[in-house]
Formats: sequence, C-alpha cells, structure tokens
Amino acid sequence: MKKILEVLLYGDNDLRFNTDLDRSDLRDLIPTLASTAAITMVTKLWGGKEPYVLAAIRALSIADLAVSVNRKEMIRQLDECSEMLVRSFQEAKAQLEKNGGKVITFAPGVNPPKMPS
Repeated sequence: MKKILEVLLYGDNDLRFNTDLDRSDLRDLIPTLASTAAITMVTKLWGGKEPYVLAAIRALSIADLAVSVNRKEMIRQLDECSEMLVRSFQEAKAQLEKNGGKVITFAPGVNPPKMPS
C-alpha cells in the first residue's frame, strides 16, 4: 500500500502534504492514477464521506489553479486530459456491453441493491 496523498491541517492555516510516491515515477503514474481515481469515484462507495473528499479535491485543484503561472493553459490541458479519459471509459463500457457484459454505475453515496447479481 502506498500513500498517494495525505493532507493534514494543523491549526487554521497550516496545511502539510505527504506522499509515498517517487518523484521520478510521477510522469508515468499520473494517467494511471487519474483513471484509477475516476473508476473508484464511479464504482465504489466511499463510506459516506464523498462530499468531504470531493470538496477537498476541488479545494486543492482551485488552489493549484490560483497559483499557476498560466491558468488558461492549465485548464486547457486538464480539459483535454479529462476528455480523453471519459472517451476511454465510454469505449471500454461499449466494448464490454458488445461482448455481453453489463455496466451499472451508482452515484457516490448510493448503495447498490441487496440482491445478488
């Protein structure tokens, strides 16, 4: 198990970050990490903490954009990457359904039915 990101708040204004990820692996790891996070967000239940986790992710993203040297370029890159990711998910879902599979997604905080699948 690796710590992807730990964010701790000490007092009112002291945020501290920690990770087990190696800086040299980060460039190759980001696409995998993004797709894994997206899959987790649409397929697993987070134990009722979804609003808090998503709010923290959004706050970190907004802070990153706020201190970015070129916000418009960063937003453009994020838009392109997220568009490619959603396209790959749609293609994977279509291929699975074409091969006889069935994909059912639940929104965060929505429990699947108790019946066996």
